[in-house]
Amino acid sequence: MSDGEKLIPINIEDEMKSAYIDYSMSVIVSRALPDVRDGLKPVHRRVLYGMYDLGVFSNRAHKKSARIVGEVLGKYHPHGDSSVYDAMVRMAQEWSLRYLLVDGQGNFGSIDGDSPAAMRYTEARMKKMSEDIMADIDKETVDFQLNFDDTLYEPKVMPTRVPNLLINGASGIAVGMATNMAPHNLNEVIDGTLAYIDNEEIEVDELINYVKAPDFPTGGVIYGYEGVREAFKTGRGRIVLRAKVGFEEINGREAIVVSEIPYQVNKAEMIKKTADLINEKKIEGISNIRDESDRSGMRIVYELKRDAVPNVVLNTLYKYTQLQSSFSVNNIALVNGRPQMLNLKDLIHYFVEHRHDVVVRRTQFELRKAEERAHILEGLIIASDNIDEVIALIRSSKDGDEARAKLIERFTLSEIQARAIVEMRLRQLTGLEQDKLRAEYEEIMKLIQYLKDLLASKELRMNLIKEELIEIKEKYGDERRSKIEYSGGDVSIEDLIADENVVITISHAGYIKRTSLSEYKTQNRGGVGQKAAATRDQDFLEHLFVATNHQYLMYFTQKGKCYWMRVYEIPEGTKASKGRAIQNLINIESDDKVKAFICTQDLKDEAYINSHYVIMATKKGQVKKTPLEQYSRPRVNGINAITIKEDDELLEAKLTNGESQVLIAVKSGKLVRFEESKTRPMGRTASGVRGITLQNDQDEVIGMVSVNDMESEILVVSENGYGKRSSLDDYRITNRGGKGVKTLNITDKTGKLVSIDSVTDADDLMIINKSGLTIRMDVSTLRVMGRATQGVRLINLKGNDSIAAVTKVMKDEEEEAMAIDGEELEIDPNAIIEEDLEDDDDTDSAEETETDK
Repeated sequence: MSDGEKLIPINIEDEMKSAYIDYSMSVIVSRALPDVRDGLKPVHRRVLYGMYDLGVFSNRAHKKSARIVGEVLGKYHPHGDSSVYDAMVRMAQEWSLRYLLVDGQGNFGSIDGDSPAAMRYTEARMKKMSEDIMADIDKETVDFQLNFDDTLYEPKVMPTRVPNLLINGASGIAVGMATNMAPHNLNEVIDGTLAYIDNEEIEVDELINYVKAPDFPTGGVIYGYEGVREAFKTGRGRIVLRAKVGFEEINGREAIVVSEIPYQVNKAEMIKKTADLINEKKIEGISNIRDESDRSGMRIVYELKRDAVPNVVLNTLYKYTQLQSSFSVNNIALVNGRPQMLNLKDLIHYFVEHRHDVVVRRTQFELRKAEERAHILEGLIIASDNIDEVIALIRSSKDGDEARAKLIERFTLSEIQARAIVEMRLRQLTGLEQDKLRAEYEEIMKLIQYLKDLLASKELRMNLIKEELIEIKEKYGDERRSKIEYSGGDVSIEDLIADENVVITISHAGYIKRTSLSEYKTQNRGGVGQKAAATRDQDFLEHLFVATNHQYLMYFTQKGKCYWMRVYEIPEGTKASKGRAIQNLINIESDDKVKAFICTQDLKDEAYINSHYVIMATKKGQVKKTPLEQYSRPRVNGINAITIKEDDELLEAKLTNGESQVLIAVKSGKLVRFEESKTRPMGRTASGVRGITLQNDQDEVIGMVSVNDMESEILVVSENGYGKRSSLDDYRITNRGGKGVKTLNITDKTGKLVSIDSVTDADDLMIINKSGLTIRMDVSTLRVMGRATQGVRLINLKGNDSIAAVTKVMKDEEEEAMAIDGEELEIDPNAIIEEDLEDDDDTDSAEETETDK
């Protein structure tokens, strides 16, 4: 160790802590975060000021980028040349900045991620807007600081007339914090700023009427508004962006055409990743992708396969590719040198405050300059009024100093005035020039008065700020590029699934599947049917119904529990497949069975769930009505739908609007019809009230129908394949709880009643045998008969087979009635048996035994 030096021991932990804090503060304040006033980081500010120094204005020739970078590096920015050039390049890229600050000439990169040419090849100059950002910088409007080697001064902030932080946004990663600010439309921002100036108490909710949402340079669609509102109110929020797409037919095929992509998405990278996903079979339905973009605009074409559904493919692209991306707003900027989270109102407030400060400082500077000029003019006017004496006085002096001293003494002038008179040119002695002096003096005095008034009145200053903002709006204002789709949200799984009709079948042993409705064909009455499903030993199909993929399916079990599932969640199977056990899909008890289902629309729609009811019937004739709202919050283990008594089980559940009529039929062939309003709404745990009185212990309810359309007809089917449809008017309205009237003449030939449904000519009928055979037939082929007839044979049964289930399906007009394998259908010549019998004179006892719980 040399003489005079000494070692000071320090704690390495303390040293690292203080050094790291110093480093992080330097990054935060001097590198990564923009200033709230001008929206610029130090590097951008230095690039613009370097161009200002070089005189590379918007109306001058471009200069080599290397020359500008060298100027900035050498004078103001002691970092690598790439940091300066990259910052300058970004300020010239129309897909990076909403309002460009640099006018580039040459290759400045592309939206495909291509690198810009080296700085020795490209040229640049300022954009007109940059000049407005630096307007009045020479009028002492902002503070200056020494550069890195203390040889020059650079501005701490720009005196910007443009709300740059709001219109261009910013992004940067500091130490321990980051910023990500969205760009906005200049017209909207200035309208919002003017509204704030008029009313400083304005709320963010009112400002949103002016500044509607961010406006990205690449356009696109802002999908959903919640994130925007959150960002405006708090300074943080997630904005979902989607590409702008259209559908076209190209070479006879559907195609998705993309004309705008989300902000900060690399187009080439996006196309490559999409192609990879198609090859990996994660995205289906696309046969080809082409990038047809050129200088006239962007155009990416996704050619679809013939059987693809365009909307489903598009939603899949949104989910798995960058056709949908999100922009996480994090509005952190430097306020008085400290990082701060800012909402929309704060950003406008600090900009207006800065503009006010600039106007005050500019006015003070202009006033000082005007007073100095007025002072000189006063001296010149005195000289011109006494021109002969002044000339004689100057001529008699040996030098300028003596002349000035004599003038000061003779006319009581100041040193400045005397110097101006001595340095006055001879041409200023002409009469015309003297008139000009007086005119200039009068103008200067008016200006001084105006500037003094401006400094004395905040209202005048604010009006001036507004005028300057309106001027900026007229100069640079343009239409919004990003479209706002207020109703958007996250891509949900149902967006990826076509909302088509499907047939859902449930077997006696509890196997379920969904099958496309198009797999079923229409046959004529009396056909032998098609093979519908392979069933396990001793199993048969029991429930069959039609729904759409996006509907909600509610399962009601015989023990009175309710489970919930989306239709698309039901495993898909072919018409001949067995399906999956319901126990594997929902947490149903092993000794329980699904007996009824309800398909509903959106269970989050309050108006819908509060205007609908679930009406249930049990095997022993109990009925119960409960608002749908009570079932809108399902649980994995199911919820109680109805309390079931001993030896009873839930049989049916129907969705109603509260104004339906209810028909309940029993195995012995009787039916009761009553107004739904006769059953008051009850809670989920109630057990209900008497719906129909059974004939004997062997009798039981086989079905319930709720009808709104009084033109409906009632279809009943017996277990041996006989059925008929009757007019609803045939069944008179009685009180709830009665014994009912005859609906089908039950004989040994017909067998017991197994099904009741409401039908019209527009329906088709699907009949399933216990052996698994199905037949689909047109309801219009069945003529309307009296309610006490035996009906007609609907299906030929072989051996000991009997009907398991009957359901109606919507008619598919495109399907032609066709025989199986092209053979003629087997029609039973004895099928039509219409033995009209005398109507039973049953009386309806109006029992009202309520067994509510």
